[in-house]
Amino acid sequence: MALAIFDLDHTLLSGDSDHAWGQYLVDRNLVDPADHQRRNDYFYEQYKAGTLDIHEYLNFALKPLTEHPLALMLEERNTFLKERITPLISQKSRDLIAKHKAAGDTLLIITATNGFVTYPIAEILGIEHIIAPEPEFVDGAYTGGIVGIPSFQHGKVTRLNDWLEQQQLDLQGSYFYSDSHNDLPLLEVVDHPVAVDPDDTLKARAQQQGWPIISLCL
Repeated sequence: MALAIFDLDHTLLSGDSDHAWGQYLVDRNLVDPADHQRRNDYFYEQYKAGTLDIHEYLNFALKPLTEHPLALMLEERNTFLKERITPLISQKSRDLIAKHKAAGDTLLIITATNGFVTYPIAEILGIEHIIAPEPEFVDGAYTGGIVGIPSFQHGKVTRLNDWLEQQQLDLQGSYFYSDSHNDLPLLEVVDHPVAVDPDDTLKARAQQQGWPIISLCL
């Protein structure tokens, strides 16, 4: 039994749920289409380059939750999950999850995509535990802020360590699956780092270190 940790976007999903949610909001005219699409694409390019200001991005990503009734956004999220996310789950991802479950491992998603988008995705994948930026929710409404440290780059290690302490678990025998060089801080502290359809920077590091490189793409 060990801890099996998974990044979400471009790892368990053959796509990016964060960017896809922004595009969905544009397509549904729930945001200013031109401005939101421009900024959504801008932040996505920053993420890929490793230069993303996570706080600036989360302020942008969570703002639409403050501009519409909660019931509407929950309904739109359900449609988004059905139409845009479920088709991004490959059989390879499902098989990998099943393999770790069969081994009796504890499964955990850790992602930089906010919890409004990702908590239900973890449920769809059948993974009980998830660490994600937690949107602040006060008096029945989202404020547009977050609670605590965003789980991004070194923040993933910080959030994971806090979670391990709460769960009374450790990293002995642990796995972490990720596609992104942004996750190198966490990949370097687990026992079994695995690069999944990696970007060029992560691929080079994986080859240098002898880490397995696998594909979970559709």
